[in-house]
Amino acid sequence: MTPDEYCRQKAARSGSSFYYSFLFLGEERRRAITALYAFCREVDDIVDHGLSPEIARTKLSWWREELDRLYAGNPGHPVTRALAEPIRSFDLPQTHLVEIIAGMEMDLEYDAYPSFTELSLYCHRVAGVVGLMAAAIFGYTDHGTERYASDLGLAFQLTNILRDVREDADRGRIYIPLDELKRFNVEPDALRHGRTDERIRDLFAFQAERARGYYQRAFAHLPEADRPAQRSGLIMAAIYRTLLDEIERDGYRVLEHRIRLTPLRKLWIAWRMARRERRRQPGTAVA
Repeated sequence: MTPDEYCRQKAARSGSSFYYSFLFLGEERRRAITALYAFCREVDDIVDHGLSPEIARTKLSWWREELDRLYAGNPGHPVTRALAEPIRSFDLPQTHLVEIIAGMEMDLEYDAYPSFTELSLYCHRVAGVVGLMAAAIFGYTDHGTERYASDLGLAFQLTNILRDVREDADRGRIYIPLDELKRFNVEPDALRHGRTDERIRDLFAFQAERARGYYQRAFAHLPEADRPAQRSGLIMAAIYRTLLDEIERDGYRVLEHRIRLTPLRKLWIAWRMARRERRRQPGTAVA
């Protein structure tokens, strides 16, 4: 199995919404973003698979060393071997990849986040930085796109937090800021009980509104000239915003069951958004 095949299988097995946006990229950019996504999955799996904190830290430390080998021109892991060309072609800095690992380490330091100040740092590291690298792979000419990419990454992460709140709580992790739980008079243990009362619904509506704010800010920062290149990010956003709409339409009952979009629906949203973006381009006719 080649490094690229390893990364493709890693991305496909995850069932992530990101995978559907990759389908609309050219070959070089698709290989690059798939390798980046596979790296994120590798380090995220370390903290999600129930390893002891000591073992998890050791494994994350190994990945830091592997990044040193990657940037020295001697990668060993299939993912870093797949990343070797993209880091040169798209000028992806090592500091960004190290920042992602630092975000994963926060999961070993925090089982709950006191306020959005701490949570926003976590979201920036595990998602905002990924957004910046994805934007570089997709291509941009205006630095305003960097702000768009960072805010969009946070919007995705906040959407994931709301979708996965019960699953995370069952694993002993709470990503809803503790001061906001207190403000809405919700005990942390209530996130494990699977009941949606008015306090829970108001708390989750507040989280959803924050995510929507980040989507809106992201779109406001995206220069029109960079929209065509950033089409894959916009496809991701369409899928994630639809997921957020479904959570709201279901009455924020994410503690009772997992809200998900079917693969066919994700593909339909991706195709429709890609078509819409093509129609925005001057002189482009779409049947």
